[in-house]
Amino acid sequence: MVYLHEMDEKNGFIPYDIDREKGCELHETFQNGAPYPHIIIDDFLPPDILDVCLREFPAGSDNAEEKFDRNQERLKESFNPDRLHPSIRQLFYSFNSRPFIRIVENVTGIKGLVPDPYFAGAGLHRVSQGGHLSIHADFNHHKPMNLERRVNVLIYLNKDWRAEYGGSFELWDQGMTRCVRSVVPSFNRCVMFNTTLESMHGNPQPINHPDRVPRRSIALYYYTATWDETKRDATTQFRVRPGTSDHVDWRVRFSEAATELAPPLVMRSVRRLKKRLAGAS
Repeated sequence: MVYLHEMDEKNGFIPYDIDREKGCELHETFQNGAPYPHIIIDDFLPPDILDVCLREFPAGSDNAEEKFDRNQERLKESFNPDRLHPSIRQLFYSFNSRPFIRIVENVTGIKGLVPDPYFAGAGLHRVSQGGHLSIHADFNHHKPMNLERRVNVLIYLNKDWRAEYGGSFELWDQGMTRCVRSVVPSFNRCVMFNTTLESMHGNPQPINHPDRVPRRSIALYYYTATWDETKRDATTQFRVRPGTSDHVDWRVRFSEAATELAPPLVMRSVRRLKKRLAGAS
């Protein structure tokens, strides 16, 4: 049975009077997920809704908001819903609605979730043949809204997908010693998980579909108004799997090091300038 069977198959809307407790029955499973709280829900949405996503999924890259092709993010594209077909836009607006957010809150136990009207990094994702996404922890701060990222919801669009085609979603332990769980990105399978700087995940195995079909998915991110100056603002943190040819993300490491060093350097420059001005007077 489809889990969110209440969703209208034509427009993706969820009735306002849907059971307010829907999702609570999954909370214990979510909370006990290892290596960090998560859950896999098969047959998540009415399949006709996802068939529309596949039918209207951009065939080319012209509408891609972001394109990645480096060691950590190979042949990956993301498409902002606001630039896509109205039926897809409508579905994503439903994902940002109160009924859907309440379900996510009930599953995760995190109240006060805030959707992202900007869809920063979210939307439709595509990884082409030979592409991959290395293991990482996600960025944790939505700067325009000054919110803390808390939950990811991924919904896969890949029909008849097999593990040998690559692209399985992997959850790794915090110490990056082992893959605790590997999830084949099958059609209408949802993965929901807590987003922290310790929730290591990705799809590091390159796409290897016999017909060169890309890996496609829906990505949704939810936040809370809990960000404050005591928290460390971090961009995506890539990690290297032991015994692999994974590459260290030196670009981010150098950038973070520069950020850490910049304040004292700036202060020393300011002090030197003050001394020069004082001497000139």
